[in-house]
Parts: sequence; structure tokens; C-alpha cells
Amino acid sequence: KVIRKELTVPNITQYYYEVRPKNKSEVLSRLLDIYDPKLSVVFCNTKKGVDELVADLKGRGYFAEGLHGDMKQAQRDRVMKAFRSGRVEILIATDVAARGIDVDDVDVVFCVPAIDIIPAVEAAKGTNIHIGAENMYFEESGAYTGEIAPAMLVDAGVKYVVLGHSERREYFGETNEDVNKKMLKAFEHGITPIMCCGETLTQREQGVTMDFIRQQVKVGFQGVTADQAKTAVIAYEPIWAIGTGKTATAEQANEVCSAIRDCLREKYGARAARGITIQYGGSMNAKNASELLAQPDVDGGLIGGASLKSADFATIVELSLIHI
Repeated sequence: KVIRKELTVPNITQYYYEVRPKNKSEVLSRLLDIYDPKLSVVFCNTKKGVDELVADLKGRGYFAEGLHGDMKQAQRDRVMKAFRSGRVEILIATDVAARGIDVDDVDVVFCVPAIDIIPAVEAAKGTNIHIGAENMYFEESGAYTGEIAPAMLVDAGVKYVVLGHSERREYFGETNEDVNKKMLKAFEHGITPIMCCGETLTQREQGVTMDFIRQQVKVGFQGVTADQAKTAVIAYEPIWAIGTGKTATAEQANEVCSAIRDCLREKYGARAARGITIQYGGSMNAKNASELLAQPDVDGGLIGGASLKSADFATIVELSLIHI
């Protein structure tokens, strides 16, 4: 049988096929005659089936590659990179190797208001979606009315937490030192911190963007080990672009993200710096995400308004699969 599953990706016709025929060549010939094969995934039961279909396709002049469980990770990475770049038109994969192929390389996290955490965790069970919190306090317990202790988040099933968002810094007076305390406490409890940093329009115009952000990063990561840092996420969010509809150009975003990675490299070395996820968080949306995510030092997005539109958010996730 052939089951056609269609995914919507801007400017790309992308189909996922489950192919379980007795006569592979006959069904595959029909499949290629009817459908545009560009960027298609065909599922097969066995490694032998994968090899047969790849050979068949290459004999017909298509750019095809196989993916199966016996491959080393480096081989899998090479094949997936070629597929996402378009150099491989058709990917033939066993069920095990292909399971989650459309999302495995992208982490999807919803950071929700505190009162929504428990129902969100429940709703996300059985999916690849993680739930995060929008804030966390750095004390374990005490008379801190209205604050949320890290242990409470862990008990609720939280995996990520946003720290040092510009609105927390501006409206609630959070300092770099406060953010650092929260970072250390998050690591202590096994929660992945998403540390925000960014400059105002005045600071950009004064030419102090890099100095200001380097200070935020250096203080925020004070006392954080290299092993801890490799699991962290940093979100660069130019304050002048948040909720204003204005967006930094792709080059501006990459310039700052690159400077952040350089700062981390100075502290932790090149290998650790490469492993840290650096996102762009200034009004990324479905229209500008492709250009932003294509930048070499932009590893993802901290999505605000666009996350409220499910179709737009899904588009951004799909674009991440292509560019990251």
C-alpha cells in the first residue's frame, strides 16, 4: 500500500510516503509517475528494502539516499544535511530510522503562564513538545509571596525556563546578578535555562550593543560550568524589535549571535561554545524566519506574537528543519 501524507512547507512540495509493496519497483515507478518526488521520504520495512529502492532511484537519475538503523551517527547527519539542503531529492528510510525525522532535530518548547503549566504538560504528553515556564525565583523556599520556586516547576513537569526577559528586567528591576542566581538554580534542578539578552534602541545607536550584551552574558554565566553551559539556551532579543513589528536584519541578528558565541568561546572554549543554542527573539515570524534561521550563528527562535498563530508557528518549526 502507498499512503500519501502531505506537509505544508513554504516553496516546497514535501510528501511522506509509507511504501510496503510486494513489488517495490512497480509501486515506486507508479509513485514517481504520479507525484513530484522532490524532497520526499519513503518508509520501508527493512534495510534491504532501503538499499533496493535507492539503487532503483539512482538508476532512474534521481538523487536518492538511504537511512537505516545500522548507520553511524556521522553518516546519518551527512544524509540528513544533504536532504534538507535539497541535494538529495528522495530519502529512503526504515521505520526506526525515519521515526520523528521531521522533528527530531528541532526542539519545540512552549513556555506558558504559571497557571497553564500543569494542563500544558498534560496536553503535551506523548508528543515531542516540551513545556517551559516564563520565570522562576532563585530561592528554594521562604516568604516570597507570588514567586515560584524551582522545585515547584520540577514537580509540575517543567523542562525549560525563560530567565532575564527584557520585560522582567525593565518592569521588575531584574539585574544581571539576579539572572545569574536563577541560572545557577535552574541548572541545580535540571531545568534548561533560556537566558535572554538584548539592547535598547538608544544603546544600539550609541554603538555599545556588543559591550552591553557581553556583560549580560558574562555575568549571567558566572559560576556556570562548561558542561552546564552546553545545555543552556541564549535568546538574543533586541528590545527595540520586541512587539514593535520591527526586526533586526538577518545580518544584524547573526552579527550579535556570533559575538555572543565568541564571548562564550573565550570562557568555555570552542567546542562548548558550538554546543550552546543561540536563538533570535526579536519579532521572528513566518515571513522572516527563513532568512533569519539561515544565518550560521542563529540556532533557533524565541517566538512571541507569531506563536499565537498556530499555522505561522508550525511554519517556523518546519523552516527550522531546513535551515538548522
